[in-house]
Order: sequence, then C-alpha cells, then structure tokens
Amino acid sequence: MKQLQRGFTLIELMIVVAIIGILAAVALPAYQDYTVRAKMSEVILAMSACRTSITEVYQTGGTPPAANQWGCETSTATKYVAKVETDGDGAITATIGTGINTDVDGKLVTLIPMQGGAQAKTATDFGKGVTGWSCGSTGTNLNKKYLPGSCRGT
Repeated sequence: MKQLQRGFTLIELMIVVAIIGILAAVALPAYQDYTVRAKMSEVILAMSACRTSITEVYQTGGTPPAANQWGCETSTATKYVAKVETDGDGAITATIGTGINTDVDGKLVTLIPMQGGAQAKTATDFGKGVTGWSCGSTGTNLNKKYLPGSCRGT
C-alpha cells in the first residue's frame, strides 16, 4: 500500500531554522542601532528648545548673553539627557545621560547656529539672525550612526 507524506522532513525543518537564524543575525544589530537613534531623539528635542530661544535672541540683537545665560539651559537630568549647556555664541551642547547604550552614554552632541555658511558669532552676527543650524558636527564625540538622520553634521 502507498503511504501519504504527512508533515515536514527533518531536513526541511533544519533549513527553515537556519534561514531564521541568518535573518536574526542580520536584523538584530540593525534593530539595536535603530533603538539607540530613537532614544537619541529625546536629546535632539531637548536641544531644539534652545534652538528656538537662541534664534529669537540673535534676531532681536541687543546685548548678547553670556555662556549658559540664553534662557534655555538645564542641569536637571531627564531619562536620556544629563544636561544642556550653551556657550557665548549660542552653540548648544547636550550631555547624554545613561541608559541609552554604553557607546553613547556620557557623550556630547552639539547644535551650532550658522550665519552665511559659517558658525554665527555674537560679536559679528548679533542682530542679523541665524540662517541655519549645524547638528552633530564640531564638538560631537559619538559615532554618527547613532544620531538621527537629520542630525549628522548638517
């Protein structure tokens, strides 16, 4: 009598398990980088509040504030941001807190005001406004792959 084949053979099951293992080995590192970038968005958001304040102060002119006197700095730590500081020219530096990833914990991310393609300086550009911002460039000391796409040195 003829027997009907029922179920999968051992070889077929081993092939499926091998394919799933290969896919997992490729996808897991990519997913880990993605989760770090998602958490880094809180750091960028914390700096964005300062960006608005500094842009307004540059536009109105007057007497430039001193370092950490732009009205947006914070030393109160959040889940992923240890502190946000500014310098005398309005460059924003965020110190990353702990809990994101050991490759980025404690590192710095910068957001620099630009005027005409160069870093804005209060001595020469105050009252002219800010024409753009450079995120993740000078002063940033973590691997760019962990920054969101909008903050990779532009």
